[in-house]
Amino acid sequence: MFTGIIEETGVVQRLSVGSQGATLTIAGASIIPGMKPGDSVAVNGVCLTVTECDSGMFSCDLSAETLERTTLRCLTPGLAVNLERPLAFGDRLGGHFVMGHVDAVGSLISRKPSGEGSIMVFGYPAELERYLVYKGSVAVDGISLTIASLGQRCFSVAIIPHTLDATNLRDLRPGASVNLEVDLLGKYLERFFHLGLTGKPSASLTEEYLEEQGF
Repeated sequence: MFTGIIEETGVVQRLSVGSQGATLTIAGASIIPGMKPGDSVAVNGVCLTVTECDSGMFSCDLSAETLERTTLRCLTPGLAVNLERPLAFGDRLGGHFVMGHVDAVGSLISRKPSGEGSIMVFGYPAELERYLVYKGSVAVDGISLTIASLGQRCFSVAIIPHTLDATNLRDLRPGASVNLEVDLLGKYLERFFHLGLTGKPSASLTEEYLEEQGF
C-alpha cells in the first residue's frame, strides 16, 4: 500500500519486452539505499516487485497484463517516472491510500499556468465516472491529487509548484497517457451496496439513507 506522495523521480534505463512480459530497469538515487529484491515499489502508480538492485539502479518484471493495462509499455530510456516505496507501519499518511493497482489509462487534455503552479485537465474512460467525486482523491501516475472540478469524462486538478518540481507532471504535455487509480473507498462502498449488505438492499442511495446507515 502506498500514499501517493512521490519520493523521487527515477530515470528509465531500458524496457526489454519479451513474449511473456518485460523487464524494466530504472536509475534512482534516494530510493535505492536499503532496497532489496522482493521489495515493492510503485512506478508511475503501478505496484511492482524489485527483482534486481545494484549500483544505483533497480529492475522489475512486468507481466503481460501490466503491459496491457498501464502506460508502462510506452516507457523509453530517459523518461522520468514517479517512484514511491510502500507505506511503513507508523508513517504519516500524507496523501490517501493508493494500492498501486491501476484502474484505467487516461490522458492529459490541457494544462495552463495558475500562479506558480498549474491547472491540469485529465480525460478518463466512462467506467470510472461513478468513482470520481468533487474534492475526492485520485491517483494520477501514482500522485495523490484532489479533484478540483468534474466535467463530462474529464476532471481538473490544481498542481502546486512543489508537486510540479517533484514529479513527472513537469514534463507532461497534452495528449500524454497517464495511469489512473480511483479512491479505494468508493470501490468498496459500491461492492457493499451491490451485495445488499446494508440490510436494505433495495434502498435508494440518497443523502437521507446514508445518514441512517451512519455515513
